[in-house]
Amino acid sequence: MTGSVLDGEDVVQETLFQAYRKLDSYDDQRPLEPWLFRIAHNRCIDFLRQRGVREQAEAAAVEADETLPVEPAGPALGKAVEHLIGVLPPKERACVLLKDVFDYSLEEIAELVDSTIGGVKAALNRGRLKLAGRPYEPGAKAHTLEHGQLLRLYVERFNQRDWDGLRELIADDARLRVHDRYLGRLDESGYFGVYSRFPAGWHMAVGNVDGETALIVRHADGVEWTPIRVRIAGERITELRDYWHCPWVLESAETVTIGS
Repeated sequence: MTGSVLDGEDVVQETLFQAYRKLDSYDDQRPLEPWLFRIAHNRCIDFLRQRGVREQAEAAAVEADETLPVEPAGPALGKAVEHLIGVLPPKERACVLLKDVFDYSLEEIAELVDSTIGGVKAALNRGRLKLAGRPYEPGAKAHTLEHGQLLRLYVERFNQRDWDGLRELIADDARLRVHDRYLGRLDESGYFGVYSRFPAGWHMAVGNVDGETALIVRHADGVEWTPIRVRIAGERITELRDYWHCPWVLESAETVTIGS
């Protein structure tokens, strides 16, 4: 739904938090999966709306409600579906993923997205038609040259344990999110103090996760790697999202490349 394992992990964390808050409203006589899915689906919609993708996709994909039926895309879409899916409005996106990737029945999909079987069929037809003629062209979310230089300098100072030098690269009001441990101002977090106490066996590099530039840290055991997302404004880092406690994220990514 989000088109990125990192964005997906963010939505999963928010979904579990919302589910915990709404436990009192859960009817334990009903299946748990549809209840959780609807929360996740709504969080995805909120995420897309906030990012502006939903409005852009729907504006670019206005079509008549009636479309000619097409054969299911099925395995022919392959891995490309996860990238192509980003061009679809949320309902079509969810229906295509649930049917062509996870092979849910029409009845199950209708319940999960709170629609009718006819509505699901129409959404599938529209979504498959839009995907059928679209080539698979995964693109990278590239940083500017200046941003690339800033990231490389961040990596260099991080690997040298130059914590004061790192702070010079970060905005005074920068935000930090360590899934799922901390959310708030970076300067109030003790973030670098935690890393300074880790064994010296870890190493950071600039990498690419599902087409998105990210910082990637190798754990002290030399086996596991986890990403850190960076947001830059002007010449300073304004946000860090550290997935140290979510090592499964990179295993779910389609492509991961790690620099030196």
